[in-house]
Amino acid sequence: MSYISLTPLDLVLAGIVLLLNGAISVAFRLGLERSIAISTLRMVVQLALIGLVLKFIFEATSPLWTAAFALVMFVAGGYEVWSRQDTPIAGWRAFALGASVPFIAGLAITIFAMTVIIEPNPWYAPRFFLPILGMMIGNALAGVALVLNTITNGVKQDRISIEGQLALGATRFQALHEVLRHAMKTGLMPILTAMAASGLVTLPGMMTGQILAGIDPMDAAKYQIMIMFLVAGATALSVFAGGIGAVYLLTDDRHRLRLERLQGIDR
Repeated sequence: MSYISLTPLDLVLAGIVLLLNGAISVAFRLGLERSIAISTLRMVVQLALIGLVLKFIFEATSPLWTAAFALVMFVAGGYEVWSRQDTPIAGWRAFALGASVPFIAGLAITIFAMTVIIEPNPWYAPRFFLPILGMMIGNALAGVALVLNTITNGVKQDRISIEGQLALGATRFQALHEVLRHAMKTGLMPILTAMAASGLVTLPGMMTGQILAGIDPMDAAKYQIMIMFLVAGATALSVFAGGIGAVYLLTDDRHRLRLERLQGIDR
């Protein structure tokens, strides 16, 4: 069994389905027609370019090119986390937190998978390393974005209670315990939902792709189980570190709440 190659015409036919999005936007006056068109164009161009870049990197099998691509993931990931905040934390440290936490967690889990589980030769083989790293970072990004957004919204909402506890001698983690707890639960919810639904409600993307490429379904299932375990670990590390980091950024060494560090919020 082998995979079926797609022609440009096949992609055009698949794109016809997007007309449903445009029709819904027009019918309900959502005003999303331009956004749909721009998003579609960006997706096509980005994926086509990334396909060419990855083809080059896979053939080169160079650790330098692999590291360069990973660096692009790092910067883009930081921007994605920052841009998804209702009220982002101002300053370079907040951007660094959003970029470094999912990247470091994803990188650590990916290196573990490459050196202990999959063991390709060489261990940094980009054909294995970059797709797995991308999945780790992508899922960790979602968790970090959720935990940061939940913490900033929770701090704004519970400001009086938090400042009251701090005034009575509570530490920053004691005063923000409930906010942090709720944020971590929120950050972990997507991966827990995905794990619970895998196989019963959905066929995850990696497993579906392998099956379409002609891989035996049992082998595809094994790879998907491995990936879900790794993703869950990377997400948990990111959610924990992101939550702790956010508490530090929104308080100071004297355990005072510093809401002025949120963009658009005055003390």
